[in-house]
Amino acid sequence: MNTTPRLNWFKTIPKAFEAILAVSASIDSSTVGKTVLDFVFARVSQINGCAYCLDMHVRDLRKQGEGWQRINSLATWREVSFFNERERAALAWAESLTRLADNHDEREAEFAALKAQFSDVEIAELTVAVAQINTWNRINVGMRMPVAVKALD
Repeated sequence: MNTTPRLNWFKTIPKAFEAILAVSASIDSSTVGKTVLDFVFARVSQINGCAYCLDMHVRDLRKQGEGWQRINSLATWREVSFFNERERAALAWAESLTRLADNHDEREAEFAALKAQFSDVEIAELTVAVAQINTWNRINVGMRMPVAVKALD
């Protein structure tokens, strides 16, 4: 497998890079919660096959004290009891928005689950966060952003 980056896009189009960073910075102040967001970011990155983002967000989860069992079970979050209702609602919404062509009929139920767990502001923030991680995934996969080899905690 070739892991050589294709293009240094952030130097090639710095204004776009700065704009994407600004959106990411706005998400950092979200009231959704860093752990929920990092689980969402990791799950979306799993779906999209973005090794760079998956590595980053798993490391962030570990820094927050998350254990390996929850992290390792993220791909199977529906089959385990390790995730609370708030996390489940966020993960379902994230998957739905990442796989837009699939399961249109389930979005109403997913949105209802969101409304039960999140405020309108948090739903909007979460939706922007899902769009943003999809943006990062597509750029990093497309430009072949390498993952540094380093030990995990």
